[in-house]
Amino acid sequence: MEQIIATVRDFSGALVVVPEPGGDFPALAWGDAFFYYAPDGQLPKNVQPYGTVVTKNYPDDTASDLDLPDRWRVNIHVDRTTFRELTGEEPDRLDRIYDYAVTDCVMPHPVYGALGWICVVNPAERTGELVVELLRGAHDDARARFARREEHGR
Repeated sequence: MEQIIATVRDFSGALVVVPEPGGDFPALAWGDAFFYYAPDGQLPKNVQPYGTVVTKNYPDDTASDLDLPDRWRVNIHVDRTTFRELTGEEPDRLDRIYDYAVTDCVMPHPVYGALGWICVVNPAERTGELVVELLRGAHDDARARFARREEHGR
């Protein structure tokens, strides 16, 4: 997990937010990581992260059993083509039943899959390099969206 976070920190313009106790983020987010394209180093307003690392279950997201020891999950927003290539499904038509607790396997996000998010619990030998590639692609997409917003004065 730390290696993935460090890798994303090295992306040009990346902002990695890891909330800690006493900060502005709710306790539920403490210890998780949120990845943004923010070349000024400031948390963007009205922009969702392009990737996250979560270390625990959230109230509406328990299928990956992240409350068990040594479990964590990388979540990445990908484009429709990449989603289809990785899962064999369209994000808005997920038909298969997934075991979201399986490790080192790419699958749709258990809650946000329909919005184009994929996830991997404990990336390792099979998915480690792919996860970094996907995060780099998501970062590049976020940079392009940022440039478009800047171009249009938003």
